[in-house]
Amino acid sequence: MRVVVDFNVCESNALCMGVAPEVFEVRDDDFLYILDENPPESLRAKVEEAVRVCPKQAITIEG
Repeated sequence: MRVVVDFNVCESNALCMGVAPEVFEVRDDDFLYILDENPPESLRAKVEEAVRVCPKQAITIEG
């Protein structure tokens, strides 16, 4: 699986980080960072939840 974020749409609300902190991080500069672009399958449920809770629908999963 590959995590893709449309940074033109992302508002760095950090909801994804709350759900999957292993994959997403909003830093002190208020920008979202993908910590693991290709997380293991064991994190798929968390990443799928992050996709669902994103208010701007900026996150997608490939694969």
